[in-house]
Amino acid sequence: LLHGFGFEVVAEGVETSKESSLLFNLGCDHAQGYLFSRPLPALEFQELLK
Repeated sequence: LLHGFGFEVVAEGVETSKESSLLFNLGCDHAQGYLFSRPLPALEFQELLK
């Protein structure tokens, strides 16, 4: 539905690869959640980006 309006779809709270696969197969453009990273302190996040 949102793609029809030009929006990208973001799934939040993804914790397993099975959930991720299902969501992408259903058309989600992006996902975020503990599967990809736990919350990080700012300095650790900066190091991750290097």
